[in-house]
Amino acid sequence: MKYKAIVIGGSAGSFQSIIQILSVIPWNLPIPVFLTLHRLKHVREGFDSALSIKSNMQIHEPNDKESIKGGKVYLAPANYHMYIELGNTIVLSTEESVNHSRPSIDLTMSSAAYAYKDKILGVLLSGANKDGANGIKEINLTGGKTIVQDPDDCQVKTMSNAAIQASKVNHIYKMEDIIKAFKYLRV
Repeated sequence: MKYKAIVIGGSAGSFQSIIQILSVIPWNLPIPVFLTLHRLKHVREGFDSALSIKSNMQIHEPNDKESIKGGKVYLAPANYHMYIELGNTIVLSTEESVNHSRPSIDLTMSSAAYAYKDKILGVLLSGANKDGANGIKEINLTGGKTIVQDPDDCQVKTMSNAAIQASKVNHIYKMEDIIKAFKYLRV
C-alpha cells in the first residue's frame, strides 16, 4: 500500500478546490483523509454539511480522542487544532493559534507526518498566510509525498509560495492536475 492517509490544507480561495477534490475521491477509499481549513471561529455548524453535498466520502468533525477509521474525511472543527497521534487517534486542542490560525494546517500535517511517515500524502491549496509550509516540509522530511497548488493557479498565492520556499515539494500542480491525481489515486 502506497499511502495510509491523506492530509489536505487550505485557506482563502480553497473552498471550491476542496469541493472538487472531494467530488472525485472514490467513496470506497480505504484510508482516512484529514482536512484542515481556515474558517470562522464562531461558525460551528453547517461547514461539514456544505462539503458533504459533493463528497463521495463521509465528512466528519471528530471528537477529542476519537479513533481513526479508513473511508472518512476528518474535518478539523472550528477553533480547534487537530493532531493525529500514533495509535490511530485524533486529539483536539485549543492551544494558541499558529500562524494566526486555529485550526492550524501546520500542526495537522506535522503530526500526520510523524504518525504515518512515508505513507502520507500531503496537499496544500490556496491561502493568505504561511500556515501549511512547515507541515509540507515535515511530510517531505519523513519521506511522504507532497502536492502544492501552483501559486499562479491560486486565488491567494501566499500559502503555496511559502510551502515552495520552505522545502522541495514533490509536485506543483494546477487545480485540474490535482483533480486528476485524486481521480486516479492508488493507495
